[in-house]
Amino acid sequence: MLSVYLICVGKLKEKFYKDACAEYIKRLSPFCKLTAIEIPEVKLPQNPSLGEIQAALDKEGDAVRAKLPPSARVVALCVEGRLRSSEELARMLPVEGYSPYKHLVFLIGGSHGLHPSIKAEAQVQLSMSPMTFPHHLARVMLLEQLYRAFQINAGSSYHK
Repeated sequence: MLSVYLICVGKLKEKFYKDACAEYIKRLSPFCKLTAIEIPEVKLPQNPSLGEIQAALDKEGDAVRAKLPPSARVVALCVEGRLRSSEELARMLPVEGYSPYKHLVFLIGGSHGLHPSIKAEAQVQLSMSPMTFPHHLARVMLLEQLYRAFQINAGSSYHK
């Protein structure tokens, strides 16, 4: 079974986001072993300087790197990433036994995104949209799209 990691900077606080994520994680269980990892977002002052933001991204980047499993294909969600359709995302999912990667990892940054080196090290940079979404909503959207991708690959009618 495919091992999928969702590594997120920031913790879900709102019950409706937690409930939505839990529902999609449950739906994904027949298709993959999903591990969700939350990394605390570095607290910044109200109007942080560029240096403070950079220091926070450095610390968060180190924490993300520490959680990356070996032999992983890493997908960084970022606004400058490539837009993909649901079908293209489905084609990104490795076929069991035919991939050099043991794990598929999706990264979602905090309110200031991901450290540039993390994005550069990722094999794939993925954009959900040119619009801006709360990072908690992006997590729900990604989980739904992963569920949809597995359904597409299974030939289900869910994707209509």
